[in-house]
Amino acid sequence: MSDGDADRAEAVVRDYYDALRSGDPLEPYFLEDESTVKFGISEALFGFESVREALEEQTATTADWTVESGHLVVSERDAFATFADEVTMAWTDTENGANRRFETRWSGTLVRDGSSEQDTDAAGAEAEPSWRFATMHVSTADEL
Repeated sequence: MSDGDADRAEAVVRDYYDALRSGDPLEPYFLEDESTVKFGISEALFGFESVREALEEQTATTADWTVESGHLVVSERDAFATFADEVTMAWTDTENGANRRFETRWSGTLVRDGSSEQDTDAAGAEAEPSWRFATMHVSTADEL
């Protein structure tokens, strides 16, 4: 990501996809607040602590992620951004070996995080994202 892109909400969404693929921690992408909400395919999580716990468990019990963005749309405002995407995602459940694959729809809101440094810290390591997910909704796109 170029320096000019690092402060864009779209770059943070794409970085989240990369972190998911790589098995990297996902909780740094979420707003540390009781108002944070994440709806997954089979879960409803309210508050940062619930989101954090679920993401840590997901990272520990899944592997071999594929995340293919099909139509990412991001609208950025001063202090918030909205996003929507059609995502094909697949992974392996490391507890039972089952392979999962879903055609999904993602949407949500990001808020600008003014408390963290952008891009890299003094040691040159990647800093926390400049935008955080306040809400995220992931659902299957199966027809009824």
